[in-house]
Amino acid sequence: MNPQGERWTAEQVLALAPDAASRTAGGKLAAAGRWSGAGAHGSAVWGLCAGSGSKPYQTVVDLNGPGYRCSCPSRKFPCKHALGLLLLWASGEGGVPAGGEPSEWAEQWLGDRRERAEKLAAGARDGGPGPGGGAADGARKGGSGGAADPEAARRRAERRAQRIAAGATELERRLADLLRDGLASADRAGYGAWDETAARMIDAQAPGLEARVRELAAIPSSGPGWPARLLEECALAHLLNRGFLHLDRLPEKLAATTRTRVGLTTPVAELLATEEAIRDRWLVLGRQDGTDGRLTTRRIWLRGERTHRMALLLSFSAPGQSPELALPTGLVLDADLAYYPAARPLRAAIGTRHEETAEAAPPTAPPAAEGCDVPGAPEGCDVETALAAYGAALGEDPWLDGWPVVLANVVPVPGDDGWQLADERSGSALPVDPRCAGHTDLWQLMAISGGGPVTVFGECGHRGFSPITTWDPTPVSLIGTAAQGGTR
Repeated sequence: MNPQGERWTAEQVLALAPDAASRTAGGKLAAAGRWSGAGAHGSAVWGLCAGSGSKPYQTVVDLNGPGYRCSCPSRKFPCKHALGLLLLWASGEGGVPAGGEPSEWAEQWLGDRRERAEKLAAGARDGGPGPGGGAADGARKGGSGGAADPEAARRRAERRAQRIAAGATELERRLADLLRDGLASADRAGYGAWDETAARMIDAQAPGLEARVRELAAIPSSGPGWPARLLEECALAHLLNRGFLHLDRLPEKLAATTRTRVGLTTPVAELLATEEAIRDRWLVLGRQDGTDGRLTTRRIWLRGERTHRMALLLSFSAPGQSPELALPTGLVLDADLAYYPAARPLRAAIGTRHEETAEAAPPTAPPAAEGCDVPGAPEGCDVETALAAYGAALGEDPWLDGWPVVLANVVPVPGDDGWQLADERSGSALPVDPRCAGHTDLWQLMAISGGGPVTVFGECGHRGFSPITTWDPTPVSLIGTAAQGGTR
């Protein structure tokens, strides 16, 4: 059993696979005859898998994370052996019995993980950097483990702020040139000028401004009405530039949002040491991977069972590798979260994880949405409430692209002008973001609905609603191609 007192479903396990080939290979290894010495205790699952060699592969999984270790030569995380073991465990105690103590080799690896986690927690409590980054910043690894020089850190921060300010000033000149020449001519300029501007933003260590430049470059000739969309994005970029150049005039929380939008973030250890820890049972609503060719970003959305607050966890990795954080959709995590400072806090980092006692563990399934026929679906809202939530968040963060919401009792409806999610209670409908067409399986959502109401989690934004997860009655990801993975 895991800390929430339940075994994962096969769908949750397969969602961790880094690719389709690993899912297929893992499924073939989910047979009791391939394993010996298998067991599960607390958050650990272990076993020996017979391979082509004389020695079986030693495979162990820490469900807190999750994290994986296997003696096979595969560089995929998790490998097919870890997936096969988890699938066998998910099928019931007949395959992987509960109870007992881990094998010596498994306990050694688990102990090393616990020691690293304790050092990280101690570093956060003491205000130091700790031994590494954090689950929400999976691309950061290593670290000195010693106290940093505050004066040196201040000088580095000042130098970077000056570089970003120079980048924002240069971007302002580029926007002024664009408006002076006329937006209608932007489709004849090509990508060269934009690529050069984006490179300047990289030099200025302003990834947020670089992303805005890339967005501007993609708009010309992108379909009917593109000049209006280009003007909108130019206005948002101008607002961000001016906001950063005049941070001292902004309210504290809006200034924190502005710093985040240009690419300045608080180190995880510092965040955990300075911000309030909010403990709750966090339901994993969905996750999505994206890549810009240089970095893979994993986004995981949570909602607190008691606080009802939404949270977004980010994890990063190099292209072709799975980001470190791998929480399967539907998992309930008892943990402390610390939110990054912002006018409307959403992004967070995981702090301490708690193991619930059997007596204290509440029912494993989330509460069903009122009036919804799907028993395992979380509580949701109607279209009007979702739009109001997005509007309130947008009022505090003008650069917000979308806000996470759970819609209940909506019916997916295809049409000539795009898809809609119709609210059967109010008669209103929310258009589906047209950008979802390439990576969201809307026909799968239609098949699950069967013409009836469903519960859907996604992001509500100015372009429409982007579906991410539905329930049937277990969670079903609607993202067509998402690389899922974990850590060793």
